[in-house]
Amino acid sequence: MSQAGPLPIGIILGVIVFWLGIALVGLAAQRRFRLVSQVLFPLGGAGALVLAGAAFAALGQAPASLVLPLGLPDLPFHLRLDALSAFFLVLLGGTSFAISIFSAGYFRQAEGTPPGLLCLQYHMFLASMAGVLLADDAYLFMVAWETMALSSYFLVTTNHRIPEIRWAGFLYLLIAHVGAIAILLCFGAMQGFQGDYTFAAMRQAHLSGFWASVTFLLALFGFGAKAGLLPVHVWLPEAHPAAPSPVSAMMSGVMLKTAVYGLLRVTFDLLDTQLWWWGVLALGLGLITALYGVMFAAVQADMKRLLAYSSVENIGIIVAGVGLAIVFRAYGMNTLSALAMTAALYHCLNHAFFKSLLFLATGHVLHATGERNLGKLGGLIHRMPWVAIIALVGTLAIASLPPLNGFVSEWLLLQAFLFSPDLPNPYLHMLIPSAAGALVLAAALAGYVMVKFYGVIFLGRPREDKLAQAHDAGNWEKAGLLWLAAGCLLLGIFPVYVIAQLDFVTVDLIGRALGDTAGKTGWLFLTPVAPERASYSPLLFLVVIAVGVGFTYWMVRMFYHGRLRRGDPWDCGYPAQTPRMQDTAEGFGQPIRQIFEPFFVIERELPTPFDGAPRYRMTTRDRLWHWVYLPVARLAERMTSLVAVLQQGRIHVYLMYSFGTLLLLLLFAR
Repeated sequence: MSQAGPLPIGIILGVIVFWLGIALVGLAAQRRFRLVSQVLFPLGGAGALVLAGAAFAALGQAPASLVLPLGLPDLPFHLRLDALSAFFLVLLGGTSFAISIFSAGYFRQAEGTPPGLLCLQYHMFLASMAGVLLADDAYLFMVAWETMALSSYFLVTTNHRIPEIRWAGFLYLLIAHVGAIAILLCFGAMQGFQGDYTFAAMRQAHLSGFWASVTFLLALFGFGAKAGLLPVHVWLPEAHPAAPSPVSAMMSGVMLKTAVYGLLRVTFDLLDTQLWWWGVLALGLGLITALYGVMFAAVQADMKRLLAYSSVENIGIIVAGVGLAIVFRAYGMNTLSALAMTAALYHCLNHAFFKSLLFLATGHVLHATGERNLGKLGGLIHRMPWVAIIALVGTLAIASLPPLNGFVSEWLLLQAFLFSPDLPNPYLHMLIPSAAGALVLAAALAGYVMVKFYGVIFLGRPREDKLAQAHDAGNWEKAGLLWLAAGCLLLGIFPVYVIAQLDFVTVDLIGRALGDTAGKTGWLFLTPVAPERASYSPLLFLVVIAVGVGFTYWMVRMFYHGRLRRGDPWDCGYPAQTPRMQDTAEGFGQPIRQIFEPFFVIERELPTPFDGAPRYRMTTRDRLWHWVYLPVARLAERMTSLVAVLQQGRIHVYLMYSFGTLLLLLLFAR
């Protein structure tokens, strides 16, 4: 180390080394399942908690730097811990703690990859994400970024014996590397051909409007490919269902946020200017992604694929918030820019907690029932009440219902949209109100999707006889789920305190804090800009709900208890009701499918009157596959076939190629 830093960055670096040590122990003990699950994963979770605490302590401190004598000669690793990286490290540590604890009770023997090798890949994944957030030069950033991509690829393909999982992993790795090329070109444009790859030098470079725009577009595409923005989102609904549920939770809850971090780092830190049309582009792309994701989530019959498309929707909302912050920043409206940025950062934190919670809950459902098809589930609240109650917290949070955390961030973002008439650009006066309507529509559809998700899985009657064997979560799994549920509740009840911590980030990026106005009337009321414009009290909201529920329960117990007579409900003359008479996942999604049918490629398998066992099957596919990816694949196949003509397999033909190339070189050399 060439420069000593304060305590937090040293602790965080120690946690990264600790994770790497756990990874090596797992590699050495590949078949010792109990050691890996009951010792190594909880130790990794403890390290995550230490990392979150150190990063939280660094939020209010000055940036700290370290230079490590690693890497290549004359290319050491530069590390920097500032408010932006500290916030995302808190997100990483707080979420991965719960996922690691849950994993201690989740993973089973003989599930594809040996347990020790899975431990190696998992903790390498954690360490590489922390490396991305600490990197202060392009070299270390790309090394950590590619390590993150490779380790997550192996985690996605844990059950690699299944061809569909291998295909999903290949698609993920392909798009990840396409995005990495764009990020590398982005850093190349920022260093201005000076040969200095450090972020400190990039901060001092003053790019022209053209090269700054090229840098932003490359960053938006490269980080958007990792985040799941349209049209490079197709890997996400394939990889998440293929991966084990804790891996899906880590990828959706944390890894996608590293892409948001990279976009913020480039746009607001490394570039010294922001243009208004960058924000319009990010805003439009984010809202289109949000609507597209929630539309496809509404028609899914696979619970993990539904959650994957929901992640597409939430990433779109975050990027829309970033775009709005860029627009306000470009016009010098720093307070409103800080409001939009706070909403985006808050939603990053919220999404990490409630989406990880839902992926882990579905993981237990999958283990307990062997099914992830919604059409074969139902009534699980009676078999796993503990998981059902905790999953209800995540469902209400992702549906943006108060007083949970999902409501706060989307409400803050909507408040930022409502101040758009103050912008001096008349065209934006027409655009941004429409964007606000799209945001509200996406939020409403998300609530619709979550009613389908929770109702079909946990309510009603079991649709299969084998569901009677389902069981509730174990102690390790309960601990992880409870941590995330508590986070959803606390982040929703105490938004003023959370915003006060986010101020350290907005001051660094934008130069303006929001906490002075957000908590102007005290911690009980949240006032985004001014008390007379809007205010919200989540704690009072919670008290009203609790009093209403308690009063209703008391009334029932006092006046109706013991006077009830149980009987069969009215059944329309059909007393022999079966689980098949319940509404299905396809039935829930039918209105959305009919309204937005031009966006889907729908394949139906219809029964005939002569079928002995009639069956109806419907598959909904992404039309972008047919518009974008299949033409590119066909073009690649044609080019490959043309190149294959040159490969005749005869030595004299190859010698002729070499001789002809030599003649051409001699000719052009003259």
